[in-house]
Amino acid sequence: MTNRPKAAVFDLDGTLLYTLEDIADSLNHVLSGEGLPTHSPDAYRFMVGNGLETLVVRSLPGGLRIPAHVRPIFQKFVEYYRHNQCVKTRPYPGVPEMLAELSGRGIPLAVLSNKAHTNTLGVIEHYFPENPFQIVLGLRPEAPAKPDPFSALEIAEALKVRPEECVYLGDSNVDMETAKAAGMYAVGATWGYRPKEELVQAGARKTIDSPGEFLEFFNG
Repeated sequence: MTNRPKAAVFDLDGTLLYTLEDIADSLNHVLSGEGLPTHSPDAYRFMVGNGLETLVVRSLPGGLRIPAHVRPIFQKFVEYYRHNQCVKTRPYPGVPEMLAELSGRGIPLAVLSNKAHTNTLGVIEHYFPENPFQIVLGLRPEAPAKPDPFSALEIAEALKVRPEECVYLGDSNVDMETAKAAGMYAVGATWGYRPKEELVQAGARKTIDSPGEFLEFFNG
C-alpha cells in the first residue's frame, strides 16, 4: 500500500473475536434436540462466514436443506445463541491493544459482519465496552450479505473516506472478496478460521500473523 490508509474495517468472527465454540455449542444444542447429527468446532470452522442461516443449512444433512426444515432450526438457533454467545467467546490476543492504539491515533474504525445485526451489536457491547468503533454493522434484512460490497461501501461513505483509503482485515475468502469488490485493501488474518492459502487465493493483498502487525499500515 503506497499511501497511509485513513480508516480500518474489520470482520468480527475469526478476526477480532474467537467465537467458534459458542457457535458450535449453540447450534449443536439445537441439532441434538432435533435428533440430528452434531459437529466439532473444527468442522464449523469451514461452515461459518456467510451468515447464520447459511451456517444452519451447511450443518444439516443434505436431504434436510430445504426451507421447511431450515427455518425452524435457524430460529431456535438464533434465539439460543443470542443468550449464549458470550460464554467461551474471547478477543484474540493483541486485538484490544491494537484497537486501542488505532483509536488513540484517531483512525476511524468499523466492524462489518455476516453475523445477524443484533448478535453483532451484542458481542461488541460485551467484549468491547469502550466501543472504539464509529460503525458496527451485522447482517440486516435490507442489505445483502458479504461478499456483496454494499455494506462495505456504506461504511466508507459514512466515515467520509474513499473505499481505496480503507484497509479491510478479515479471515476468510468472503472477506477478501468483499474488500476486492468494494475497492478496499484486503488484508488476511492468518490467526482466524481459514488457512492462509484460502486468503491469498481469494485476493489478499497481504497476510498478517498477529494483530500488532496491522498497526504497520498506519505508520509512517
